[in-house]
Amino acid sequence: MANPFMLKAIEQAKKAYEMDEVPVGAVITHEGKIIAAAHNLRETLNQATAHAEVLAIEKACNVLNTWYLTDCDLYVTLEPCIMCAGAIINSRIRSLYFGAYDPKAGACGSVTDVFRIKELNHHVIIYEGIMEQECSSLLTEFFKTKRL
Repeated sequence: MANPFMLKAIEQAKKAYEMDEVPVGAVITHEGKIIAAAHNLRETLNQATAHAEVLAIEKACNVLNTWYLTDCDLYVTLEPCIMCAGAIINSRIRSLYFGAYDPKAGACGSVTDVFRIKELNHHVIIYEGIMEQECSSLLTEFFKTKRL
């Protein structure tokens, strides 16, 4: 069954794809409504930190006028990396929903699991593999074009 918020994250990933960016998209919801949407912009901005999750978190903080995103949920098409996991924890996001697993850089269990560190001061509820096939096929297609 399609998740409407993950569908919006996939739309963002497709925007990244059209810009020749790695197709990762993210949306943040608050009270059941999307308050922020973003996609990877590392190549466009020449910034290592311009991941979809970080950009969406920045937008959500601006919308809510606070860095505490305790009542917010993040939907992202790819398992977050260590940097993004840290940003998710530090912004106090309530729940993370991700699509495709990232066997090279995933920080939700694929390579490491930052979210299971019990000593941290905030713990995020994780939902894995949401619309995994749709999310992973977009990435597979993108990287196929890079190998031609």
